[in-house]
Amino acid sequence: MGTAVEGGRSGPRYVQIADEIVRQIRAGVLKPGDMVPSESELVERYGVSGGTIRKAMVEVRASGLVETRHGKGSIVKDRPPVRHRSSDRFRRSHRQGGKAAYLAESAQSGATAKVSVLYIGPMEAPEDAARRLGVPAGTQVLARRRLYFRNGTPVETATSYLPWDVVKEIPELFAENPGGGGIYARLEDHGHEFAEFVETLQARPASKVEASELALSPGAPVVHLIREARTTAGPVVEVCDTLMAADQFVFEYRIPAAD
Repeated sequence: MGTAVEGGRSGPRYVQIADEIVRQIRAGVLKPGDMVPSESELVERYGVSGGTIRKAMVEVRASGLVETRHGKGSIVKDRPPVRHRSSDRFRRSHRQGGKAAYLAESAQSGATAKVSVLYIGPMEAPEDAARRLGVPAGTQVLARRRLYFRNGTPVETATSYLPWDVVKEIPELFAENPGGGGIYARLEDHGHEFAEFVETLQARPASKVEASELALSPGAPVVHLIREARTTAGPVVEVCDTLMAADQFVFEYRIPAAD
């Protein structure tokens, strides 16, 4: 077997190999459920060292297209991304039609959605959520923590923090199922009309606990999203702290070009 030059004008050899494997997955040469060729097979195919192949597989795993199973190798995921349209997912028409945002966007992508409620009840507001709600850290708020599934796979966790003085008069918000349109519909039913939703996003690797909860490989990319639900009267009535499997979502924003 000849020895290939492990570098070149188009970048390091391991990057070239990783790009080729990713292209094969995206083109359907390697299909969901297929095993990625083993390290020894890739060494033979590309004529490089095992260290180069291991570096290439780090890049392939970072793409979010494969998952590593202990003792078995890497397998192509069956996790097509759902398009996450921030410009229309919170439209009032969705809530009036009885669909909460996640269910609406999943339906648009043809996916089967499920929500598992992990906790509903009082909690001391974390510092960041308290600051966004305009209350002192440690103030009692209502917390609603959920785990979202798409086609049976966990893709997102979300914890909503709502001011106690707002929710105490809305019993539906303490129920596992708050009714058609979700918690935003119930808030609007009680006079809290929304003016805008402000989202802040940050991409980072998942912690061990987060990776386990979302069935990801250790260190897989996630998107940490914080949303503020602002009302026409001014106050923020909900802060939602969300962690999303990065390979499951495509973010699409509509930005006006004029005032």
